[in-house]
Parts: sequence; C-alpha cells; structure tokens
Amino acid sequence: MNLRRSLEGRLLKALADAGAAPGTPALVAPSTSPKFGDYQANGIMAAARQLKTAPLALAQKVVSAAELGDVAEKIEVAGPGFINITLKREFLERRLAEAVADERLGVAKPQAAQAVVVDYSGPNLAKEMHVGHLRSTIIGDALVRTLEFMGHNVIRQNHVGDWGTQFGMLTQYMADMGRSSASLSELESFYRQAKERFDRDADFAERSRKAVALLQAGDQELMVAWAVYTRLSLAHCQELYDRLGVLLKEADARGESAYNADLPEVVKDLDKAGLLAESRGAKCVFLDEFKDKSGEILPVIVRKSDGAYLYATTDLAALRYRARKLKADRILYVHDARQTLHFKQVFAVARKAGFVPESVSLEHIGFGTMMGADGRPFKTREGGTVKLMALLDEGEKRAFDLVSEKNPDLPEPRRREIARVVGIGAVKYSDLSQNRTSDYVFSWDKMLSLDGNTAPYMQYAYARICSIFRKGGEPASRDRQGAGMSSVSRDGSTRLTAGRQGAGVLIKDPPERALAVKLLQFPEIVQVVADECLPNLLCGYLFELAGAFMGFYETCPVLQSDEPLKSSRLTICELTARTIRKGLDLLGIETLEQM
Repeated sequence: MNLRRSLEGRLLKALADAGAAPGTPALVAPSTSPKFGDYQANGIMAAARQLKTAPLALAQKVVSAAELGDVAEKIEVAGPGFINITLKREFLERRLAEAVADERLGVAKPQAAQAVVVDYSGPNLAKEMHVGHLRSTIIGDALVRTLEFMGHNVIRQNHVGDWGTQFGMLTQYMADMGRSSASLSELESFYRQAKERFDRDADFAERSRKAVALLQAGDQELMVAWAVYTRLSLAHCQELYDRLGVLLKEADARGESAYNADLPEVVKDLDKAGLLAESRGAKCVFLDEFKDKSGEILPVIVRKSDGAYLYATTDLAALRYRARKLKADRILYVHDARQTLHFKQVFAVARKAGFVPESVSLEHIGFGTMMGADGRPFKTREGGTVKLMALLDEGEKRAFDLVSEKNPDLPEPRRREIARVVGIGAVKYSDLSQNRTSDYVFSWDKMLSLDGNTAPYMQYAYARICSIFRKGGEPASRDRQGAGMSSVSRDGSTRLTAGRQGAGVLIKDPPERALAVKLLQFPEIVQVVADECLPNLLCGYLFELAGAFMGFYETCPVLQSDEPLKSSRLTICELTARTIRKGLDLLGIETLEQM
C-alpha cells in the first residue's frame, strides 16, 4: 500500500467536500521534521486562492471533513494552512506486520500493467565501451529493475551504433590496409587512425561516405566485414554488462542496422504526410517549433544528398517499430542531456507523421556528465578516454586494498569477492545517488567511504543487521510466534524472507517509531522512482532508512530485550534488512552478509 497516495486520496475527497475544484492537488509528502508529524499536506494555499478564501479556514474545513480516524492519531493545522498528520501507533504496528508477511514489502502491482520500452546503454561498436557509457547503462538498468518489480512488462532495447559513418570509415581504412579481420583493441586503434585520416584527407572522406551508402545498400563484401566487427564488439559489451550486473543481454541489442530496410519507407511516409522538404539536395523536415537564436528553423535531416540516412531517420524507424510492433505504452530514452534537442525533434516528427499515437508516452531521460576533479569531463591522466573495463578494475583494486587493510586475516578469495561486490557497487552507487540531470565529480575516496551516502555504507548497514541474527542464533521463538521467517544457515549466512501473516510488531520507543514510519515509505519511493525516473531518490531513501535503523539499534536493545519485545524488534530488524536488500537490488547493487 502506498501510504502517501492513500492519504492524498482521502484529503482530496475532503478538499472536494470543502468546495475545491476536482483534481485540486493535496500535495502530501513525508514531513521534514518529527515536530510536523509524519506527513504534511501543502496544497491548501493553492486551493484557497482558487476559492478566494483564507487558507487557515479552508485547512480547518478539510481537517474536519477528512476521514482519517483509522490512520491518524493527530491532525492539526499549522502556519498559514499546512496540515500535519501524525499516524497512530496501532496503525503503524498493523502495517508493519503486513509488510513483514509480504514478499513485495507492501509494493502493490499496478491495476493495468504497461508495456514499457527502455532504450539505454547504446554504445557505438568497433571500439571499447568507455566511462561515457556508464550513466546510460546503469541508470537505465535501475529503471528497468524498478519498473519490472512494479509489475510492468519491460522491453529492454540496446540501440547500438552498428551502422553509419564510423563503419564507413573503418571498413574503408581496413580495405586500404588489406586487412579483413582484427582484435577489438586493433579495431579501435584503426578507427582512431581512420578518423584522423577522414578529417584531413578529402578523398578518403568521400570514399568513406560512399562506403556508408554501399553498406546501407547491402554490399556483400562490406556486410561480411561489418558482421565480424559487430560480433567482436557485442561480446565485449556483454562481458562488461555481466561484470556490472546489468540485465542487458545480446538478444536485447537491436542496433541501427535492424531498421535499415525500413528507412526508405520512413522517408516515403514523411513525404506522404506532407512533412518532407528538400534543402541543398537533402531530404528534411522543418517544424516551426524548433528555431535557432536567429529565428531560422532547425531542420531534421532524414536523408543526405548522397543518399545516406542519419540518426534521426533510424530513430524514427525505431519509434515506429516500438509503438506498432512492440505495442509500447511508454518509451524511455536514457541518454545524455546534450541530445535533448535531437529527441524533442524526433518525438515531434514521429507524432506529426502518425508513427506514434498521443497515447504513447515518449520520454527522454537525460543525464549530466561525469566530471574529474578539475571540473572537466573525466579523463585519464594523459587526457585520454577512460575505458569502462579499466575503471571497474581500478574500483575492485582499491576495494581489495581497503578490505585487506581492515580484515587482513580473511582468506584472499573471500577478500577478492568482497572487493568485487564493494568496488563495482561503489562505482554504480556513486553515480546513481546523484540527481541524473546534474553533472557530478568522480571521487574514489568518497565513493569507497564507509561514511555518508555510499554503497559501502549501505552494504555495511545490511551486513550489520545480518550479524544480529548470527549473534542471536536460530530465532526459533520468533518462528513459533509468527513474527517472521529468518534463519541462520550452516555457513553462518542469514536467510531473510517474508514472514507469516499475523506477525506481531510492537512499537515502544520514539526511534522505533521513526524507523517504522521510514519502512512504510518504501512503496511510495519505488512508485516515484518509476514515475519520475530518478534513482537518486531511492538512494536517498535507503540512506535515511539506514540512519533510522542505526538510531533504533543504538537506543533500543534487541537481543537483550524480554519477549514479546525481543521478537518484535528482531522482526523490525529483519524487515529493515529485506528493504535495504531489495532497494539495493533495484539499483543493481549486490549485498554482503559479512564485510
């Protein structure tokens, strides 16, 4: 149950009863301080302006009309019209018991599941993935995991760059060298050399452009070389996805080449729709809503004068495929914010051409840049592009050094496994904890810290809770009382699963209550992440949850308490661990039961 939405629904009814227009938002959110209760409704001022009445008077009417007796211990009006809601202890105890018994931790499935296409990662092939691909890959994966957990039908699409100018340059360069095959590292080196030659040699540039057109036309010799290059590249990408714990598989890769046969049809259909115009021999779409600073309309070029197609043409074909063939209700493009104009134009053309109906949501999930300490895009010390594999190697190495320093007696294989989970998790969490719309500064020291909103801190919080069950042994008394299902296996690991219906939970002390409220906010956080595509909100929630648990653990004895309080507090510990583990799993981050 989404508690925030439930409270909003009841307050919306009370607002309507008080005369507010239908749909007036109640704007319910968790309170920023316990002195304001557990939740606060901030929509009264806007509603009062519409009704031309005093906010305080309207707030008092809403409080009188609100049917919250089964939920709220106290409802009060504060300031110019805020409504503060303090939840009943009995309500919290009941809801916690329900969450303990629910393997979904209270997250309800949608009444109508959507088909959601998520386009993410999208590296250009024929070269290794670099840090510039990290954000799209892991943000997209977190959204995929969250939407799938919510109950939606998620279709992963890795729109790889396996076509176009880079392959024209590469195949032409390889042909000039008399080479038909190469390793991926050689291909990347050849690509750099081809690009340098393309920029300075007009004849080579022209031959490369012709090679692009020939490739798009299905030239057999070029197709054979292209197939070799793409296989090498996709194998490299999959190795990285597996190492990152990303759900993408080779079957999810549907690159630009997949739409090649449909590109002439896209151009024809744009012409039929009356959208096509010619400019300097190129086929373009001009839309009045896209103009530069001088007032000139910015064209969407769909076919160049030499007959070659562009990214926009392929993206239009992909949109049509996803709307018509995949029957998408929602399409998310998780790509760099610098592509905002491109996606706005492509979305607008697709709508006007009838490729995508208005009922399908088109969303560009833009993100900022990973920056170095110098405030510039993250580079190697020599100023080159940082390979993603090298970044992960460095993360694991630094984590191994840290683990070895703190736990030198652990067997090396165990230290290496901890380093893998912590190192990869640190790189991912450091990125995901940032608001995706902002640039952020990459820092090894910060991301591997055991203090603050980091993966090691969250992983340690989870491991610390697991240690409670190892210290307490098999919680047989809890099992008999139905307070939850947790057991310690022979190897000392803790199995945390959903408890049985009717689990007993008691809330006695203020830190216990604060933790209970935070635990019950998990479903609403998951919903917001799914709706707004902001994984950092889940990171922030988990950090606050871990902090609330530490406050509880330091002031509320668990194993030293008498029954039934001991069983209740073990249940709360168990639910906290399950919530942290599920939250990190939605972010694509592994947990450890011992660190």
